[in-house]
Amino acid sequence: MNRELLEEKLAELPLYIYDFVDPKELEFSERVRWICQHECPKYGTTWACPPGVGTVAECQARCKVYHNCLLISSIAEVADIADIDDTLATRPAHEALTEQVAALLKEQGEKPYILSTQACAICDRCAIVDNQPCRFPEKMHPCVESHGINVVPILEKLGLDFQFGSNMVTWISLLLY
Repeated sequence: MNRELLEEKLAELPLYIYDFVDPKELEFSERVRWICQHECPKYGTTWACPPGVGTVAECQARCKVYHNCLLISSIAEVADIADIDDTLATRPAHEALTEQVAALLKEQGEKPYILSTQACAICDRCAIVDNQPCRFPEKMHPCVESHGINVVPILEKLGLDFQFGSNMVTWISLLLY
């Protein structure tokens, strides 16, 4: 892969930040999964979330086969971050950026495993509810947290700001390749 060419193309996108991470440095935590199970209404309702993605150990094993990881982030301004509808309305723009970055990796012959934001929203009703396989596995990207990944230590290690107050949303995706 031509990393210089990739970085030239990444610089053309409206990303807040991007950085390369060694997948071995990703922190997997049962605590993150506990938060999914106990605080997220999407738990068990989509293949992009637990338990559909597998155990934290299975997710970790899936991620550790990759030798490279590209962390990308975008930010969006909202009137009030506590307004979940307003906040989630900014998500599609980040998902589009994630798809653009994935396309750049694919142009160079990579087959990225993409972890993105929140739960999958491709279908109105996820097939998992009917005990059926995902209808669009090539388009569905599990969320970072679904894998038990705590991104805060990586962001801190890289010296990347990620908290901006009550009106800024920070979206993060990981593309392993």
